[in-house]
Amino acid sequence: MKIVTTAALTLLQIHRRPALITAFINPLLSKASYHSSTLKMSDSTVTQPDVTSFMTSQRPPETKDYIMQQTMFRVKDPVKSLEFYCNVLGFKLIHYSEFPQWKFNVYFVAPVDESKPTPTERWNHCMTTPGCVELTWNYGSETEEGMVYNTGNADTTGTGDGSKIRGGFGHIGITVPNVYTACDRFHKLSVPFHKSPNAGGMKGLAFIKDPDGYLIEVLPQGEMIVEDVDCLGVPSEGGEGYKDNSK
Repeated sequence: MKIVTTAALTLLQIHRRPALITAFINPLLSKASYHSSTLKMSDSTVTQPDVTSFMTSQRPPETKDYIMQQTMFRVKDPVKSLEFYCNVLGFKLIHYSEFPQWKFNVYFVAPVDESKPTPTERWNHCMTTPGCVELTWNYGSETEEGMVYNTGNADTTGTGDGSKIRGGFGHIGITVPNVYTACDRFHKLSVPFHKSPNAGGMKGLAFIKDPDGYLIEVLPQGEMIVEDVDCLGVPSEGGEGYKDNSK
């Protein structure tokens, strides 16, 4: 195995999301200086925005108790989705509400160890837990053929002419102690991969798919470790560079 080099980190920073990469691999980035106000990309020069003030400024006092509580996905089959998020990713169903008069239900899952015993406690717990995923089931979708919802990533689902949508939504993400170990388990559980850890030019991270095709990024909780071979037998050497999944 090996740790991603400074040059590789520079490639990640240029081609992806600088703030996100900095947040996840800060221990490595603190050892390297790689920022440039302008970057040469093929035939055009891109000027990088100065975002440092958003890191150093104080939160407006009125927002001190705000949390990022949820991301909502519409799902075709709630049972299959709950099996994935709870049994594969290890989340817990912490609250759900049924609305038969409007023909939909919502299920909130989160990476916590327990749910609360009463409906009121479950609601309060859910509304104060950061990082929930709300799975919304519209009655009848489970009987439809094929994929039902467009994932936003160059997806043709739901388009009348079969053309790909340049979607704004990309993915949600989890972090794990070891990406390769986690992906070995996902592979054994027959979870589909969009990108295994060594595929492409960005090594040490993966993208898996939930039952509706939504992407979930798998990142390490520490250094970006790269192993020689991943769960799909892909070697660490080689691979193409970053691909914009929205196109």
